[in-house]
Amino acid sequence: MYMIPYSNRSSSSLMDLFDEFERSVFGENGRRTPAFSTDIRDEGDHYLLEAELPGFQKEDIDLDVKDGFLTISATHQESSETRQNNYLCKERRSGSFSRSFNLDGIQEEGITASYSNGVLELVLPKRQEVLPQSRKIAIQ
Repeated sequence: MYMIPYSNRSSSSLMDLFDEFERSVFGENGRRTPAFSTDIRDEGDHYLLEAELPGFQKEDIDLDVKDGFLTISATHQESSETRQNNYLCKERRSGSFSRSFNLDGIQEEGITASYSNGVLELVLPKRQEVLPQSRKIAIQ
């Protein structure tokens, strides 16, 4: 799935023009590159999801589980003082970013998260298969 950035940018930088062109040609769902990168590894009894969120504080990140999906949201707020500076080049973005992941086969209540050095780590425990149990029936 692709993350769709939402922002209230008012600048008309060259990068914004390219973003607008990409959206007009491919649409929001056709974006080729998500706004933040993730790696997901199979660790046997669980999956490890690592999301790169450099520059965010832990308080800027929200994790929500609803209807079988995990949504990672992060918000950068640009101060009014920063907006008034005369940048020659501004590639770092402000705004809100969100990305969702399907939780099929995941034990939702066992998900844990940690955040350190710009990397969000989520442990996603696999749902255990329920094997049919057999039992002996005594004859009366």
